[in-house]
Amino acid sequence: MTEELDTSGEDGRVSGDAPRVDPDETIDLLQDLVQIPSPYFEEDEIAEFVYEWLDARGHDPEYHHVSEPDITEYEGDNVVARLEGSDPDAPTLLLNAHMDTVLLVEDWEEDPTSGRIEDGKLYGQGACDMKGGLAAVMMAFDALAEYDLAGDVLLTAVVDEEGPYGLGTDRLIRDGIVDDCDAAIVTEPGPILAQEDIENPALLLGARGRYFYDIEVRGKAAHGSKPHTGINAVVEAGKLAAALDDLEVGSHPKLGDGSVCPLKIEGGSQTLSVPERARLMVDRHVVVGETLEDARADAERVVDELGLESDVDVGFREAPEDDILYGPYVTDEDHPLVTALTDSTRAVSGTDPDYGYFSSVGDFNYLGDRAGLPTVIVGPDGENIHGAGEFVYTDEVVEVADIVADAAVRLLD
Repeated sequence: MTEELDTSGEDGRVSGDAPRVDPDETIDLLQDLVQIPSPYFEEDEIAEFVYEWLDARGHDPEYHHVSEPDITEYEGDNVVARLEGSDPDAPTLLLNAHMDTVLLVEDWEEDPTSGRIEDGKLYGQGACDMKGGLAAVMMAFDALAEYDLAGDVLLTAVVDEEGPYGLGTDRLIRDGIVDDCDAAIVTEPGPILAQEDIENPALLLGARGRYFYDIEVRGKAAHGSKPHTGINAVVEAGKLAAALDDLEVGSHPKLGDGSVCPLKIEGGSQTLSVPERARLMVDRHVVVGETLEDARADAERVVDELGLESDVDVGFREAPEDDILYGPYVTDEDHPLVTALTDSTRAVSGTDPDYGYFSSVGDFNYLGDRAGLPTVIVGPDGENIHGAGEFVYTDEVVEVADIVADAAVRLLD
């Protein structure tokens, strides 16, 4: 549907009359968000804040419940709001941002939720990843409410992006909330996690995927004084980890190379006993063209080539559903969403954007791969994400909000 759009406006003009956000209000909102602790699985307070902020501005938000009773026993709520356009046949644009952060890091030398501002940087856990992006889409959404658009804008502030399964955006897809969407913008910080060195303003047009090996190695117990009479599963798991570390992986002209990283070996507990069981966990980042079954076959081939004495079962991390997978994706550079964001970047910042591709995974993989949506990452940058001293550049938060609002007008006007 969106492929037929002319993003330059009805008379070919640059969308200079697109809404702009208030910089001071944007930074005040960001500071409020950062000052609310919201590690994954503990998002109730920030979800309530986002809901009330949208409600106070007349946007009729709704809570969208997220439940995962079997593995995590998690219960939480996304916050969803929609601006309805005038043309039911026009496309719908999804704006997605997560409300949670990683667990609070102990090494902070100040309050990790201070929201302190100094030299154009706002500090706090999650300031860059991704409360800066959350503030940007909230402000852009609010600004777009004053604009007469043909298409809809759907805002989803989600839970548990930083957790093990991305349950918030997974539930959006599973419950059909994004079924009518035609394209998605996710305001994750982009340049800091891009495959190559780029700077904001930047558009990230795809991301590698990720599969998580969970491999069981079964050896043979024996007395530790005579290890040759047993089969040491820990030693065999170590050999397999080293071999997988050297695995030849796929390559893609846009996404670059895949990667393999052994993360953990667990096994052995008794003194003076040869370990009979070991568990090996390995991260596997993949590019377009590498499937889950390809990854399984690669590992099984390595096991065969090593000629291990142990029995080895190659599996993957337990997940609530079989289709909870971070698949890789690439968005076409010629897609109208990319064109709109490119033109908006020029209009807002006065420069062409850098283009890049994300090195790791997130909710954008669910949208770009599982939901099949053309998806672009555009977000404010900073440093020390997931660590002590995390900060976001405040001017980039404002700039991203303006770019997103401007692009929505171009795409949906």
